[in-house]
Amino acid sequence: MTDFLAAEDRALLERHGLGTFDALWAKQLDAVDEPNTSGDGWSSVFRLELDGHGYYLKRQSNYLTRTWHHPLGEPSFAREFRNISRYRQLGIPALQAAFFGQRKVDGEVRAVLLTRALDGWDDLDSLLQRWSELSPAQQAGILQACGQLARRLHGVRQVHGCFYPKHIFVQARGDGYQAQLIDLEKTRALLFGQRDRAKDLEPLVRRAPEWTREQLRLLLAAYLDQPADSSLVDAWLNRLTARRSHKEKR
Repeated sequence: MTDFLAAEDRALLERHGLGTFDALWAKQLDAVDEPNTSGDGWSSVFRLELDGHGYYLKRQSNYLTRTWHHPLGEPSFAREFRNISRYRQLGIPALQAAFFGQRKVDGEVRAVLLTRALDGWDDLDSLLQRWSELSPAQQAGILQACGQLARRLHGVRQVHGCFYPKHIFVQARGDGYQAQLIDLEKTRALLFGQRDRAKDLEPLVRRAPEWTREQLRLLLAAYLDQPADSSLVDAWLNRLTARRSHKEKR
């Protein structure tokens, strides 16, 4: 596979001598957390700062995902990069890649994925921890942004697969909010209509106990593009809360 280097980031990376796979692989940085391991493979994430621009540099070795298309396995970053590219083509707001490449070196499968940091954005998980401190207008704006994001995602027949608060980032814009997604490794096509849509949305509802029933109506109204008191919102609210209750009892 030919290395990907985003046109918007090329000059900055090359100015710092980081426009190639080998340079990014060799760059000495401190990991942001403990590496993930699987068998003899590992995967780690690093923070990179270049002239005031933030990036996350991900490197992995023999950290493979096996699928029907890749029964012998491929780097999980390869799948994530494909999904990042697909989201961009489909117009789904999500993190952006600056570089991707993979190599096989003496039997070792290496991969590098560099993404732009979402500096200035807040993950929904952290916002939920101080939800009561936000104004009603802020809460409503965030709920609407999340609902609109889900509508856009499902509208182009994609399922995120991990639609959790920690994977949704929001930012105040003008008199409202915008939202986008990270962690796209489990994305797949939406195949089963309403069933897939509800399955994708339910984890968000389950992981946001701070939201009242009326606030869930605002989320679903934005998702369905319907008034909050519509019968369609009622039906979806009942479906999701029943699914959440079933999951919580398991």
